[in-house]
Amino acid sequence: MPHRTVSWNRISRSLHDSKPKIPAGLMGARVLIEIGARTRPLVVAGRYDRAAIMAAACKAAAGIMERCGVSRAEAMSSALKATWQVAKAAHRAAAH
Repeated sequence: MPHRTVSWNRISRSLHDSKPKIPAGLMGARVLIEIGARTRPLVVAGRYDRAAIMAAACKAAAGIMERCGVSRAEAMSSALKATWQVAKAAHRAAAH
């Protein structure tokens, strides 16, 4: 019967590579969106203001592209994720 050996380096590397990666500019985008949400709220009367969410995401995407040097699609993806995170947090806060 053949004997198998375990490569702990290979296991460690595969675990490291499988960790989810935070998209470029996501954390900075959240801060920009939270500041912008003070002037134009993302949740109005308990409902999401989709126009405000899209406007905030577009504005944040421009900043992400400038700072991180990523494509427009990647910047919009990060910006929309961050904007919806902020909007959902505002919606939960308004409910309580």
